[in-house]
Amino acid sequence: MTMHFSVLASGSTGNAFYVETEDQRFLVDAGLSGKGMEGLFQQIGRNLSELTGVLVTHEHSDHIKGLGVIARKHKLPIYANEKTWHAMEGLIGEVPTEQKFTFDMETVKTFGSLDIESFGVSHDAAEPMFYVFHHNGKKIALMTDTGYVSDRMKGVIANADCFVFESNHDVGMLRMGRYPWSVKRRILSDVGHVSNEDAALAMSEVIGDQTKRIYLAHLSLDNNMKDLARMSVTQTLESKGLIVGEGFSLYDTDPKTATDLVTV
Repeated sequence: MTMHFSVLASGSTGNAFYVETEDQRFLVDAGLSGKGMEGLFQQIGRNLSELTGVLVTHEHSDHIKGLGVIARKHKLPIYANEKTWHAMEGLIGEVPTEQKFTFDMETVKTFGSLDIESFGVSHDAAEPMFYVFHHNGKKIALMTDTGYVSDRMKGVIANADCFVFESNHDVGMLRMGRYPWSVKRRILSDVGHVSNEDAALAMSEVIGDQTKRIYLAHLSLDNNMKDLARMSVTQTLESKGLIVGEGFSLYDTDPKTATDLVTV
């Protein structure tokens, strides 16, 4: 009675997350091409055709690029809220009606042994939402693509066994970087992305006795580095009295390489 998961891909070029129990197999987002998604599943020894369904967080291309292709090829059910469905029209091609399902924000759906809870985030999309997976007393919280972490979000994700947490940019690198100011302003805004420091400050309020693993996700290719993100998060957590390696550990994610399939 365990959950297994992998961060298949994470970053500004494409995002995908996989979770399974003994009777359910879900993909969250399909942000690489259809061929890229097939390759990620090969890396973890799984097959797209065996999925129970695909959960969509929002309509940005780095989250839905391969969605239509894999859904049609493998006849997969897709779950998204109504505003996201409307926003995806024309972006993912035709999907048969019998494969389209609505998953409202701030609700819990039960699929066999797995309870999936949706919650809203603050991002410049139609109605962006992420997911918490509950199974047999264990909890995995997935949250990227948010400009800030509200108290309501913290309440939903608190004390997860595993967090996949946005650590998008180093503020200094972003400010000094090559992006036009309009893009920098968007990233730094309340509907943009969370910085390394802000991510760690939010983590310090949700890490609990159950927490064992934290994956730093959705790192910007231009405005962050894995070592820098890990160092910044570690230092900020330690300033709050939370020592990495004592009870919980930090893990990297990658835009093209899946993390090991881990048991929760």
